Amino acid sequence: MFFTLYITKVNSQQEPSDAIKIIPIAHATAVLEWNNITIYIDPVGGKKAFENQKLPDLILITDVHGDHFSLETLQELDTKKAKIMVPKAVADKMPDEFIPQIDVLHNGDTKERHHILVEAVPMYNLRTEALKFHVKGRGNGYVLNMGGQRLYFSGDTEDIPEMRALQNIDKAFICMNLPYTMTVDSAADAVLEFQPKEIYPYHYRGRPNVSDIGKFKTLVNTNNPNIKVIQLDWYPNDDF
Repeated sequence: MFFTLYITKVNSQQEPSDAIKIIPIAHATAVLEWNNITIYIDPVGGKKAFENQKLPDLILITDVHGDHFSLETLQELDTKKAKIMVPKAVADKMPDEFIPQIDVLHNGDTKERHHILVEAVPMYNLRTEALKFHVKGRGNGYVLNMGGQRLYFSGDTEDIPEMRALQNIDKAFICMNLPYTMTVDSAADAVLEFQPKEIYPYHYRGRPNVSDIGKFKTLVNTNNPNIKVIQLDWYPNDDF
C-alpha cells in the first residue's frame, strides 16, 4: 500500500491544478503529479513498482548507483513520451535508444520542461571515509520549481555548503543513512540552516543501519517548531 500526499499552494488565484501529489514508491524513488504532468524521481524496482501509476512525462535521475539508476526499470517502463534529466555519469551508461530523450545537467545547470524549471544542485560526501561513495560533480540533487513551490530532492549527499545555502524551499526530501550519506544529526543541522517549510525524511534505510527518524524530528522541531516534518511510507515492503 502506498501513502499519497496532496500539497496545495494557497492563494487568491488558486486553481485545482496547483495541487502536487506526492507518491512514495521506495527508498529514493517517488512519483509526483502536478497539472496533468507525472514526474518519476530515481525510478528503480522494475515495472512492478509502478503498477497503477501514470506514465511519466519527466524522469529525474540523481546518480549512477543502483538504488537511483536502473536501466532495466527504464527499459521495462513505457517512457516514450518522457524527457529524462540525468547527470553525465548516468547518460554515459544509457544506450542509444534513450539519447533523443536525455537532457544532461551538470551541477548548476537549469532546464525547463512542462513549465517545470529544474535546477541541478551538487550532491557529494564530506567525510574522508565516505569520499569514495559520491564524488563532487558526479551526481545531481534537484530543485523543482512547480505549482508556485520549490521542491528539493537531495539525492545521496552529506550536509554540504550548497545544501545549507538553499533558499525558499517549500518541501525538502532529505537522505540520512550511513555509511553512504549522512547522520541524522548532520541532516537536522543542515535543515535548520536552510529552513524549508516542510521536510520529508527519505533514503534513511540501508544495510545494516536504519536511521532514527523520530530523533531527526525531535532535533529539528526542538530548535525550530515551525518546520513541519512529514513521514511518508518509503519502505512498504521492508525491502531495504
